[in-house]
Amino acid sequence: MHRVTVLRDRRGLGFPVAAQLVKGAVKAALKCQGIEDDCLVNVLFTNDNGICEINLAQRGVDAPTDVLSFPMNEMAEGGFDAECCEFDYESECVMLGDVVISLERCGAQAAEFSHSFERELCYLTVHSVLHLLGYDHMDEGAQKKRMRAREKAIMSKMEL
Repeated sequence: MHRVTVLRDRRGLGFPVAAQLVKGAVKAALKCQGIEDDCLVNVLFTNDNGICEINLAQRGVDAPTDVLSFPMNEMAEGGFDAECCEFDYESECVMLGDVVISLERCGAQAAEFSHSFERELCYLTVHSVLHLLGYDHMDEGAQKKRMRAREKAIMSKMEL
């Protein structure tokens, strides 16, 4: 069973529909990657100001973004090995890492790309889970193509 903890931002706002969408997207991404181990992913919803603060504190970038991923483990893309990952003995889950999503930016991008908020939220979640699993797109070549192909495959399985 994959566990997803959705945290509220510091204002205490909850987003139950978004939380359910994210949980489903995390589970779909892990399933499509062939990961059957019990895994834990923490997700924080915030707005552009909140993600900007985190982006500045963690990456030195003073700008909002759509999603941030903070992997708990170092792994090569497609190289998940539960034995080499951090483990939470309380939940009995492999800890994959943390995700921060700006719901404000998510909504703006959904409008910009002419698709639904739900589709954009699921895409950002899948994108971030792949980062937690070692995928990256730092180059404009092979890395990015492999990551985009995985995103497309997962979103297709989710029928999004």
